Amino acid sequence: MTNCTISWARKSCIKKFQELHSHITKVQLQPHILQFIYFSFKPQDINTFPTFINALVEYHRRAAKMQSLRICFVPSLHIAAASSSFNNAQLLHLNHCSIPNLSIRAHQRFSRYKAFTSLSSSSSTVSTESTTYTNEADPETDSQGEKFDWFSQWYPIMPVCDLDRRVPHAKRVMGLDVVVWWDRNEEAWKVFDDTCPHRLAPLSEGRIDQWGRLQCVYHGWCFDGSGDCKLIPQAPPDGPPVHTFKKACVAAYPSTVQNGIVWFWPNTNPEYKDILSTKKPPYISEVDDPSYTTSFGNREFPFGYDILIENLVDPAHVPYAHYKLLPSPPSKNRVKLDREGGAPIDLTIKELDINGFISSRFGGDSQFFAPCVYKSTFRLPSKKGSVAGQGNGPMSPTGNSEEPSSHAPQRQSLLLFFCVPVSPGRSRLIFAFPRNFGVWIDRLIPRWVFHLGQNRVLDSDLYLLHVEERRIMDVGPSNWQKACFVPTKSDAQVVAFRKWLKKYSDDQVNWGGRFNGALPPTPPKEQLMDRYRSHVVNCSSCNLAYKTLNALEVILPVISIALMGILAATKQATIMSAATRTFLLLTAVLCFVASRWLAHFIHKNFHFHDYNHALV
Repeated sequence: MTNCTISWARKSCIKKFQELHSHITKVQLQPHILQFIYFSFKPQDINTFPTFINALVEYHRRAAKMQSLRICFVPSLHIAAASSSFNNAQLLHLNHCSIPNLSIRAHQRFSRYKAFTSLSSSSSTVSTESTTYTNEADPETDSQGEKFDWFSQWYPIMPVCDLDRRVPHAKRVMGLDVVVWWDRNEEAWKVFDDTCPHRLAPLSEGRIDQWGRLQCVYHGWCFDGSGDCKLIPQAPPDGPPVHTFKKACVAAYPSTVQNGIVWFWPNTNPEYKDILSTKKPPYISEVDDPSYTTSFGNREFPFGYDILIENLVDPAHVPYAHYKLLPSPPSKNRVKLDREGGAPIDLTIKELDINGFISSRFGGDSQFFAPCVYKSTFRLPSKKGSVAGQGNGPMSPTGNSEEPSSHAPQRQSLLLFFCVPVSPGRSRLIFAFPRNFGVWIDRLIPRWVFHLGQNRVLDSDLYLLHVEERRIMDVGPSNWQKACFVPTKSDAQVVAFRKWLKKYSDDQVNWGGRFNGALPPTPPKEQLMDRYRSHVVNCSSCNLAYKTLNALEVILPVISIALMGILAATKQATIMSAATRTFLLLTAVLCFVASRWLAHFIHKNFHFHDYNHALV
């Protein structure tokens, strides 16, 4: 381009500046920014220059209103506002930026929480002064100070498949001790306050009597499905009907069964008696779809609700914390940089409000339904013979999706996590992995077999999360964004959850004043990771397998001793051939060895299994 052309372009630029001058000065646009813009754009792109100026003006208007953004946006050059003095000599060393790449979308990358500069949309990394990742577009909705009401939500308690109808079950949710029991008169699961109104004994230690009532085992008081007292054995039959008094009733919570899980509403006020008609728990249609198979599991954790969700929405830790246990999450153009095969993960938050957030990624999308449900969908190729990550399809490396044939439905697999806040430093996870392919596998193999591997996955980073929670408490949950450096898109969902928690709940669960915020003490690692207390006793399938295997462990040595006794008794007799004696001897030895191996297997899979990352 000739000097004459450049001179003409710059004169045109000055003219356009003059046209916008009155508008720009209203927002007090800093002179050094105007100087930088003038020297850093390409003259041939002058026709798109007003679009860029308008976007820049809009940004400064927002910045002036918020008074919290201290960094001036310089497209694709990562220059912070701290270097506020520009001169021509410095500008000569800067690469010219292309005006067409400076679309309005680029100026919408400013977080409402932190100020930062951003790379172009093709990059998976951002440069941050406040160490907080942001998305390409601002997904948040103005809330006008709206706060999340933790006690006006439905909470999952336990899958129905893991609840025994014959006995009451003690559970804790949101710091509330409740008892879950089956009312055979109403054919429904009931959730009561786990406190007898007589002397405050736990009703969960009671029984269900022959009339289907919940009976307190301390003094025999009985309650029906509505919480009304039906019997006080100590009251004289000819005396006043004290069992009808209001103080004799037990508090009953609204409850329902949805998607195979018992849910309850943590408020016993009469106004919420029919809350189910106006507000229902989040519904996952795939769980009730007969073309899908769904197998539930549950686990208690020695760390809090926020740490649990933060871990579950983080796909980047899978290749490392769960090395050799889980496949790596799908990623475009994966290049193996280390043994584990970690790679950039392109996560984008599309929407964030008081109800949760929605994110998209390569191969599917995810939703967080506040406060408990996280759903992630993986779409696999329907083409026969194709494998996820190979060929064309939604999860192929090329990303070229292929329309499924009319006779072959789209193969889908879901991750469903129901995260339950129990108390500070305690949480519960209910999980399921619905899918519409390989349905026969779940029908053939019992649940406890799958739980062996799933519990090993959960154990592999359990101690890490327990320690992490305590370190976050040391710096203060409100300082999470300052203490943690999260510069890549793979952390987008973690940052989104922390933003949701900060914006709508002041960085913490509202326990209703039941706790002072202190975490329980850290027990020995064997107790911290005890599978029996945290899973086996709460899982009907694993509990049955545990009892069966323990019985087998006892039977095998008995068989071994009996066979050795037979051999000893018939040592001098000729009624048994040498081949038979050899067979019995080998059988006795095998039974003894099998019993020892089984004892090790039971302890490792139903009690404690350590995971040493350094030796994997």
